[in-house]
Amino acid sequence: MAIPDFQSCMLPVLELAADGNAHTLAEAREVLAKRFELNDEQRNELLPSGRQRRFDNRVAWAKAYLEQAGLLSSPRRAHFLITEQGRSLLSEKPSRIDIPLLERYAEFREFRNSSRKPESSTSAAVTDEARTTWATPEELLETAYQSIRLELVSNLLSRVKVASPTFFESLVVELLLKMGYGGNRAEAGKAIGGAGDEGIDGIINEDRLGLDTIYIQAKRWDGTVGRPEIQKFVGALHGKRAKKGVFITTGSFSGDARDYVAHIDPRVVLIDGRTLAGYMFDLNLGVTPQGVYELKRIDSDYFAE
Repeated sequence: MAIPDFQSCMLPVLELAADGNAHTLAEAREVLAKRFELNDEQRNELLPSGRQRRFDNRVAWAKAYLEQAGLLSSPRRAHFLITEQGRSLLSEKPSRIDIPLLERYAEFREFRNSSRKPESSTSAAVTDEARTTWATPEELLETAYQSIRLELVSNLLSRVKVASPTFFESLVVELLLKMGYGGNRAEAGKAIGGAGDEGIDGIINEDRLGLDTIYIQAKRWDGTVGRPEIQKFVGALHGKRAKKGVFITTGSFSGDARDYVAHIDPRVVLIDGRTLAGYMFDLNLGVTPQGVYELKRIDSDYFAE
């Protein structure tokens, strides 16, 4: 069975609390995982951010929405308890509890309306999406973020492909500097591409002390880089007695090229165009942050007496 959406978790969570005892989210997760017959892989699947398990997130939001509707209460930290309103709903024997059903409760409508801004067409669109999707708020936010990231990464790669070879060679050195290699451009990294470069386009120190050197090959290609090109680069590394190299292209690498570098010495890392643009996005190279949104949670320790 697939991981249930958070609205599908609402009725089981309320039924768990029907015994009148206080329960924890940890209990709810175990009970629901067995009810939905989830395997370990499904239990451990993460949200795109990699910071929380998807199933745990959905169970937590099911509980939160039930509390906002007055069907559950929190008698003490990390526990939930059914209310009379919750018992009344269960007595109706609903086959499912979801957002449209919760809209019958004034406190839930107030909760939903307080997070909306009618004057904003954007927020109205988000609200409409939230009504028709089975995703939790975090999943909606992360999905939107990944969509924006994917579009911007694609645009970044297009811009890099039409840049001059000199600009591209300089860009890859700056990218590695931002990754933490070397110290600064003047001392740690430089582009050396051009006639007689012997297949080496840039050099960068592995650390601030310059204990080792990384050699760079930068190719603006639209197609696929095959094994022969990688072998030429490895030959240039041997000529420098180099142990480490990075081959960066705006194109892609063939499977044969990737297999080749997995079994050779020196160590060579391959970075294709999409990976390059992704690094640029993550390290704010060629992009400017437009806004920052922080996700926060209650600090339970603050309220501990």
